[in-house]
Amino acid sequence: MTVIQLNSAAAPVADVELPAILIAARNEGEAEGLAYAGKVPPDEAWKLFIGGHAHLVDVRAAEERKFVGHVPNTLHVAWQVGPALIKNPRFLRELENKLPKDAVILLLCRSGKRSAAAAAAATAAGFKNVFNVREGFEGDLDEKQQRGASGGWRQRGLPWVQD
Repeated sequence: MTVIQLNSAAAPVADVELPAILIAARNEGEAEGLAYAGKVPPDEAWKLFIGGHAHLVDVRAAEERKFVGHVPNTLHVAWQVGPALIKNPRFLRELENKLPKDAVILLLCRSGKRSAAAAAAATAAGFKNVFNVREGFEGDLDEKQQRGASGGWRQRGLPWVQD
């Protein structure tokens, strides 16, 4: 894994080392005009997580994690809460309590849409290296309007557990 150092005037406290896949994701994100660092495929997210290069944070509601499954040993900070999935007003505070703003963070939700919104909010709040996991945990809807067969963490056979 190639690693380069970023030295940003916005983050003078320490240099942050990013693996090549994240540099590529950041470049792609900038080209797309994303409001966060970039997007990472699920298999690369897993490699980064188990290699200790990034923190994986599940932003789904607690009920989703419990009943649908989750990646073991990950952090959880819900972007939305309750049965109506109302935006969690404590999301940023909870994320700040778990990780420093210069940490490399990969956000995961069901399909990648909520985690993109959460990544944009975290970036706007000063987090420097927030990436979205493409396809999410369950992937996109298929032709039958069901999830789980069209991409996503589980469909790719990556590790997960269910309570």
